[in-house]
Amino acid sequence: MVRRAMRGRGQAAPAAPAGRVPPRPHPSGARPPDIPADAVPRHVALVMDGNGRWANARGLPRTQGHEAGEAALLDVIHGAVELGIPVLSAYAFSTENWRRSPDEVRFLMGFDRAVIRRRRDELNALGVRIRWAGRRPRLWRSVISELESAEQMTVANTVLTLQFCVNYGGRAEIADAAREIARAAVAGRLDPDRIDERTVARYLDEPDLPDVDLFVRSSGEQRTSNFLLWQSAYAELVFLDTLWPDFDRRHLWHACELFASRNRRFGQAESLIEPPPATGLPGAAPVPGGSGVPGGSGVPGGSGVPAGSGVPGGADVRDGADVRGGAEVPGEAGVPGGAEVSGGDGPSTGVGGADPAVHS
Repeated sequence: MVRRAMRGRGQAAPAAPAGRVPPRPHPSGARPPDIPADAVPRHVALVMDGNGRWANARGLPRTQGHEAGEAALLDVIHGAVELGIPVLSAYAFSTENWRRSPDEVRFLMGFDRAVIRRRRDELNALGVRIRWAGRRPRLWRSVISELESAEQMTVANTVLTLQFCVNYGGRAEIADAAREIARAAVAGRLDPDRIDERTVARYLDEPDLPDVDLFVRSSGEQRTSNFLLWQSAYAELVFLDTLWPDFDRRHLWHACELFASRNRRFGQAESLIEPPPATGLPGAAPVPGGSGVPGGSGVPGGSGVPAGSGVPGGADVRDGADVRGGAEVPGEAGVPGGAEVSGGDGPSTGVGGADPAVHS
């Protein structure tokens, strides 16, 4: 289980350990909002949506939208470190993204691989631990190699865990867990009558990570798109109108302010729980030209925040061995139209989306 950061948000970040570098300041000089440590989400899930629309609005190829999204993700990671968020999950490529055009799939595979290779030293120096969630079948061997290399390089880091979700789908993850549970039951290692939610959680891709507290999606779309379905059962949902390439750490901070202001009841009646602490949510100063969301972090470029309603929460269940992968899915032997498939060495990994909407 990843532990919560204990320092207050208004305090200066502790000095980076030897060999570590502090997060880069935002060019605007914006600082993270003063959110109490116990009100900072332990796990933030990011659906990085809007790359294609950003590019189309500028008369650019969709691929340039994905490229612009790389800088947005890096800035958000630096902002997560500044705020003290322990776990950040980024939806980079979904099991549904194979339905994209062969050219776009080929680009995304190559781009994702290049991002991991290009950024892993920077993330390692920042103290970020990289972990991969997703299916092996159909994913290029070169992408798997880069992901596993990044995992090994950063395994001892503790500042932030970045779960990079590549060839990932929430339903696929649950189906793979069910398959492994069935095999264990048939082999006599599990008693079917004793299977419960904790059993299922042990067979997910990364069973030791905490459940998602805050689920954030850019671009104004308001759906979860098959991302971390089990882990997000009780997440607070925030949908921001900003397209992903225009997103930065200030948007993340504003979403965290919204999270901190909500009353999470976890299935109990409101009268039976303690009210959340009054934070005031002072935030950072509004950025010139930004929307200046009242009480927020001066989020630029957005048109307000049509935040989704939070789902009353539930208990976090974790522990157990990592089970990744699963059987091949029918039709995964190739990508229609000739895109590279499992074992290919074409270009790889891309930042910016998961279901048919997320790389849009």
